[in-house]
Amino acid sequence: MTRRVRMLGVLTAAVAVAAACGGDAKSRPPIVAPQSSMLDSAEQFMLGVTYTLTNEGVKRGELVADTGYVFDETTRFEFRKVRVDFNTATGVKDGTLTARRGTYSQRLGVLEGWGDVVVVTQDGKKLTSPMLRYNKATDEISTDSAFVFDDGKMVRRGVGMRTDPRLSRVQILRGASGVVREVPVPQQAKP
Repeated sequence: MTRRVRMLGVLTAAVAVAAACGGDAKSRPPIVAPQSSMLDSAEQFMLGVTYTLTNEGVKRGELVADTGYVFDETTRFEFRKVRVDFNTATGVKDGTLTARRGTYSQRLGVLEGWGDVVVVTQDGKKLTSPMLRYNKATDEISTDSAFVFDDGKMVRRGVGMRTDPRLSRVQILRGASGVVREVPVPQQAKP
């Protein structure tokens, strides 16, 4: 009997401690593990970023971002709400890229756009994808993701592609499909 009384006493004490510690679960804030942000590890933090992209003294574009973070001894940049205006080799505006996020590596010469990426050229061609990469060394835009390319005459879709910055040649890597738009045919004069 003594053993049962002791067990009952231990159980009663345990329930009392649990009740005292429990309280109202709705009134306590949730326990959240601390998360590190880019700001914690960035070498620099910038608001309202404007960055001129040049090649051999010629302005090849201008990058504008809401927020910028600098990493790796100022060789890697992370951006939020990105717009890049691209120029031709002679400095004339050629097209625009917009994305929710962007990464630029000076070391590799690679600019990546992430999240609702859209490229529109001056002549109206449009390329959309969740992710696009521009490689300065090869002067090529590419993606491994799904994409839609509309050149005004045809809408092409696929997974993975390569193209030049003017979107004049497109190589689809997988799952190619497309729809030809109705193109008006000029009427010839009757003799």
